[in-house]
Amino acid sequence: MDIKYTFQGMLIYITIAAYLFAFLATVIRLQRAGRFLYVFGFAVSVFAFMYRWFHVGHIPFQNLFEVFLSLGMLIYPVSLFCRRVLRVGGSPADMLIGAIVLFPAGFIFSAEPQHLPPALQSWLFGPHVAVYILSYIFMAKAAYQAGCQLAGVAQKENLLPYEDATYRMICTGFPLLTLGLILGSVWGKLAWGDYWGWDPKELWSLASWLVYVGYFHFRYMFGKTRPRANSIWAIAGMAVIVITLLWVNLSKLFIGLHTYAS
Repeated sequence: MDIKYTFQGMLIYITIAAYLFAFLATVIRLQRAGRFLYVFGFAVSVFAFMYRWFHVGHIPFQNLFEVFLSLGMLIYPVSLFCRRVLRVGGSPADMLIGAIVLFPAGFIFSAEPQHLPPALQSWLFGPHVAVYILSYIFMAKAAYQAGCQLAGVAQKENLLPYEDATYRMICTGFPLLTLGLILGSVWGKLAWGDYWGWDPKELWSLASWLVYVGYFHFRYMFGKTRPRANSIWAIAGMAVIVITLLWVNLSKLFIGLHTYAS
């Protein structure tokens, strides 16, 4: 466990605590306090992100520490967008997800600044990683909605039912996932001379994309007659994303050009 006795670490730990207390306050129906703590945690996470950006001299998307730091920052705006625009609830779960995704940044991955290799010194670096991070948050929320549907959790909010919410989340996240794949191919052409290199990260990114294609096909064929199967598809997609993000980067079995964790 890598406890960070630094200003950066302090910001991460404050954000984690704010998200956790926001979750607890919301669970015990202290809604106003929960919302305040959630917004406060988001504000601190934005400061932590900007501080990291200033510290390393480039947008902090290079390694898993920075990716999880970004995930913890973006959970609040995505949560707000989903509730206000898409009519998808789950804010208490989002608070908990925010604390969970910040845990690896705070306690597992090293925050030591790394030199930005030439392949990452491209205008595509920021957009490519950003759309993937956003898509992962939407797909995580979809998996949560799917899990609630499978578990038979009662619908407490006057928003979309779980199965419809799962579909709407995936409909929002899938174009971002697709754009990330396209931008990555263009970047590969510019950096390594080919649009596709059969790199393990590329293959698992394609695999996650294909799982969601399968979800859309299955749901189109069977509609709402098999909602539990639809939810299983959504959770399977998130499982493949976790493999793409973590196992491919950390496992010695998948050595490739995209292994940026250290």
